[in-house]
Amino acid sequence: MFNRSRRNLASWFTLSMGSILLIFAGILYYQESIQQLEVIDLILYKKARVITSSVRYKDDQGEKRVFLKHLPVLGNNPPPEDSEIIYARWYDTKGNLKRYFGQLPHKKITPIFAYQTLKVTNPSGISSQVIWLREITLPVQYQGELIGYLQMAMPMNRVQELLHKFLLLLISTVFIALGITSLTGWFLSGIAMQPIYLSYKQLERFTAHASHELRTPLAAILSNAQVGLLAQMEDSASKHLRLEKVAEVAKSMNTLIGNLLFLARRTGLLTPESLKAVDVRDLLKEVLNSSSVKTAAKHLNLKSDLPKSPIMVRVDAELICLAVINLLGNACKYTPAGGLVELRLLTKYNQAVIEVEDNGIGIAATDLPHIFEQFYRVEQHQTNSTNSFGLGLAIAQQIIEVHNGHLSVKSKLGQGSVFQIKLPM
Repeated sequence: MFNRSRRNLASWFTLSMGSILLIFAGILYYQESIQQLEVIDLILYKKARVITSSVRYKDDQGEKRVFLKHLPVLGNNPPPEDSEIIYARWYDTKGNLKRYFGQLPHKKITPIFAYQTLKVTNPSGISSQVIWLREITLPVQYQGELIGYLQMAMPMNRVQELLHKFLLLLISTVFIALGITSLTGWFLSGIAMQPIYLSYKQLERFTAHASHELRTPLAAILSNAQVGLLAQMEDSASKHLRLEKVAEVAKSMNTLIGNLLFLARRTGLLTPESLKAVDVRDLLKEVLNSSSVKTAAKHLNLKSDLPKSPIMVRVDAELICLAVINLLGNACKYTPAGGLVELRLLTKYNQAVIEVEDNGIGIAATDLPHIFEQFYRVEQHQTNSTNSFGLGLAIAQQIIEVHNGHLSVKSKLGQGSVFQIKLPM
């Protein structure tokens, strides 16, 4: 599914960028064509002006006549071979042909100044090759008086060659750019799909683990209920024990469901209304006096190191208390009887820092990167606590993250652990 979505994203990205590239290449080719056409028009106009500047217009037996014998190309001397002129024609003021060089022309033209692109066959009489010509029809004036029209043409071979090379360059550039765009699209689509993929995998793991964890207490409830039903009617002590076991498992299951609901609902940042300026010292004193912490630390030495001056932080007090309780409960759970668990509060770099340190069994280096994952339990820890679902640290981390804080841990196997909460002040 994700590969298909990634391919679709990459394809649409390549298609959109390819369309833009094709439009851009088309505009470039059109502009280059116009520019090359203007160049050949300028050359053609200059050659025509050279011819018209040699026209003689004078009296002959009382009547003014145009003399063309001395004109370049149209005169008695043929044009040089490198002139590139295909034909030249002189028409009088009424558009009637008077003199020409090259291809046999029309006897009459429409007298108007214009450039034209023509497709002709066999203009030189040598081959039947089809070529494109650029033609100019230029009105010729002498002292403000119209004396005739000069029409001449040049081949567009050079322009066509240049445009052909430019077109090949554009096509190769577009294909290379499309290849790079495809690779870029595939790479970017992979980056874009990564959060979705991770969320999907996280949801998949969450569902699998939740199903597994819920199946265990349900099986215990079912088995104890069935055993209780099979017991003799007068065996009230056995039934009482079974009911106690059912109640214990149901309570554990209720805790698990509550934790699952917490993780499902507490997503995103907190609303400004839920944040209030509180003294962190008072929160930690509340935590130390809570029944859950006192019960967990019943066989341990629980100490605190709190500053005398207040430390004010804008937080959701209930959530921060829950996060610290989870950390203290985790520390007490994996610290042997008679061990030490210490809660500290200090300020550092404009941050309130809460530390929970114990001298318990510690965490192996291979497990440290995973301990904040949902349902993750260290292998040696699983035998120490049957009521642990591996959600306490995940909940604590989620609470700290929604406060824009940071939760970290340092631990050595057999020497204890230090959990540190940093909250912006």
